[in-house]
Amino acid sequence: MTSRVLRWGLVGGCLITLVAAPASAQPGWLTGYLQTVPLFSGSTPLTESSATEFSRFRLSTRPVLGPLDFEVAYEHALTLRQRDGSAGFSLGAVPSGGEWLDLDWTVAEEEHVRWRHRFDRLNVGWSPTATLQVSAGRQAVSWGTTLYLTPADPFLPFSPADPFRQFRGGVDAARVRLYPTPLSQVDLVLRPSHTVTGDEVTALGRGLATWHNWELSGWGGSLYGDATAAFGAAGGLGSWAVRSEGTLRQIDGAVVFRGAVGFDRLLQMGGRDLSVGFEYQRDNLAAANPGEYLRVVLSEPFRRGEFQVLGRDETVVFAAYQLHPLVGLSGLWLWNLNDRSALLAPSLSYSAGDEVSVSGGVYVGVGAITVTPERPLASEYGLSGTTGFASISWFF
Repeated sequence: MTSRVLRWGLVGGCLITLVAAPASAQPGWLTGYLQTVPLFSGSTPLTESSATEFSRFRLSTRPVLGPLDFEVAYEHALTLRQRDGSAGFSLGAVPSGGEWLDLDWTVAEEEHVRWRHRFDRLNVGWSPTATLQVSAGRQAVSWGTTLYLTPADPFLPFSPADPFRQFRGGVDAARVRLYPTPLSQVDLVLRPSHTVTGDEVTALGRGLATWHNWELSGWGGSLYGDATAAFGAAGGLGSWAVRSEGTLRQIDGAVVFRGAVGFDRLLQMGGRDLSVGFEYQRDNLAAANPGEYLRVVLSEPFRRGEFQVLGRDETVVFAAYQLHPLVGLSGLWLWNLNDRSALLAPSLSYSAGDEVSVSGGVYVGVGAITVTPERPLASEYGLSGTTGFASISWFF
């Protein structure tokens, strides 16, 4: 009962501030985001072809009252689907990791309709000095160093195949940030969460500093009850940016390594920008072969959102080219080195104005598709089939 009162006390306090703050806040205190994504998924050996439409509506505000600041983001997510099941590649999926505050609700859940709404941000911050910031509530926390494959980020990392990365999923946490110097930071996070086996508390501390042209970081503590230590480094070698991160985690008496390294750079081609990059991930917590996929999918770390991909050894190659100041072409290639399956994702984007963007793309999965009782997933990407999507996004 006490925890429920504390939860809804925080919710009520933030909502009262949201209503009261506009009187003293500057114009433009409320911003919004509206997105609609029609898509079509082709048939696979396990599913029929299907048409889906996903829409997202979001309102955000961050009023400041002296040393206090309040962040609130409320959104609706509506999915209309021809057949029951998730949209292709879980496009439009709302990230979640067993958050402690009950801020997610379902309006409708039927065969062809799924309508949910939630507070994705609901936190209060206090900054008594320029070098100290304290916050509590649902907030975004990101500790990743690499761009796509981020196994050392313990807070709801993006899927590398997600084309919509505007808003990172929020986590329920208390956070203290210290800035000893302009180029260093200490970050302390306490995060309670619900799991299938019971409530867990994650308590982590991270330090970050700049040395020459390198940003170096390290964190450690208890991650879902497991002793964990991590490192991160980002800098330059010649004209290439180098990014790396890794964790050592004690699970059931064994030390497990998860890490990634990547290289990327910006080139000029035909007077336009061309960015290219490559990343490799080694994850000893993931599956070494298709026979282990079921174990991973049913594991507690997977349910908590700790896996971006299923394979133990995975690479991603990415590129983006500016065809025109308003038109961009990009591509993504995810390759599972263990089962040799791959996901190809070319896309095209157009800036229709300062507030409106239009994009479209296709996802093509390649790999083994033979299903057996022992191997319900013959490969990670082979059963993905083909999905095409279009998207219109409006910021206001």
